[in-house]
Amino acid sequence: MKVAANTIRKGNVIEYENKLWLVVKNELLSPGKGAAVAQIEMRDVRTGIKNNVRFRTQEVLEKVTLEQDDYQYLYPDGDAFVFMNVKTYDQVTIAKDIIGDPAQFLQEGMVCEIETHEGTPLSVTLPKTVTLMVTEADAVIKGQTATTSYKPALLENGSKVLVPPFIGAGTRIIVKTEDGTYVERAKD
Repeated sequence: MKVAANTIRKGNVIEYENKLWLVVKNELLSPGKGAAVAQIEMRDVRTGIKNNVRFRTQEVLEKVTLEQDDYQYLYPDGDAFVFMNVKTYDQVTIAKDIIGDPAQFLQEGMVCEIETHEGTPLSVTLPKTVTLMVTEADAVIKGQTATTSYKPALLENGSKVLVPPFIGAGTRIIVKTEDGTYVERAKD
């Protein structure tokens, strides 16, 4: 779909120089002299390389529509992960670098949203939070509870997270999958 450069918004995917780019930021600039321009900061969907490009506001760009489907996580496969489409039961293998750091929070049976372009997976979105068991946590130091201090804890999936002093081993907690931060103690 062809659109003017001044209508492109953050989160859109455009085709530029035969590559797919995710728009990170779009700023309309109108210098004192000359025509207004759209300063677009974008990231290559496949390689992650960032680029800043200026377009005339009426310049026409190709906006790409991505397919979004729910997939169920099945199992790890070396440095990749296998997912199954919940509607068609088709399986797809996705490299760890496409998922990024949130891959450590994948759990068997978890339903994730996968964006594809012409059958090629571009991104995987996990649920916002996940519930995990704390396997190890440092002991509370006397007087430490007077301030809002956090202590390191090891989770059942092997990742480390900072937790409040009252969290101990065996406690189930809720963690954000986006950045691995503690949210709250899980309700049992």
